[in-house]
Amino acid sequence: MDTTNQHPNDDRLSSIVHNQKDDLQKLLYAGFGSRFAAYIIDLLVIWSLNTIVTRPLLRLLNLEEAQLWVPMFSAHNITTSIIFFVYFILMTKIFRATLGKMIFGLSVVSFKDDTLTNGQIIFRECIGRYISMAVLGIPYLVVAFTKRHQGIHDLFADTSVIKNKFSKLNHTIERRPETV
Repeated sequence: MDTTNQHPNDDRLSSIVHNQKDDLQKLLYAGFGSRFAAYIIDLLVIWSLNTIVTRPLLRLLNLEEAQLWVPMFSAHNITTSIIFFVYFILMTKIFRATLGKMIFGLSVVSFKDDTLTNGQIIFRECIGRYISMAVLGIPYLVVAFTKRHQGIHDLFADTSVIKNKFSKLNHTIERRPETV
């Protein structure tokens, strides 16, 4: 005897969720505003790290004015860039979120697996961010117009940023069979 009773409203709810999946996902995923604010916080953290660690270290080693070929490749610019990319890679790898994202209750999710792979993290945080920044940050605006609020760097890595309070609901929606 089957003890699981399916309530008639379950089918109706399932149908509504399926039909409104795109609209629901726009609510579940972090939009441009919260992601931008989180990014500003992250830039402040990186600036602080550079001020506290990089500048005194370069001064101590007498490398403040050192550069390779052109000023763009100065010791300061190189170390600042390394701190920037390492911060985003390590925070995303370890916590699935940077400090800015943590403050806003956001985290990075993968559409391939339940966990982020090293390849996704490198692609998202290095290659994708580098490309987005090389074009004056304009590709970040794509977040405002895509279904799951994905930026160019998210599209490259098959990831997005979700509001943590909705992650369980999104997991259910993503895994629901398309039979309805």
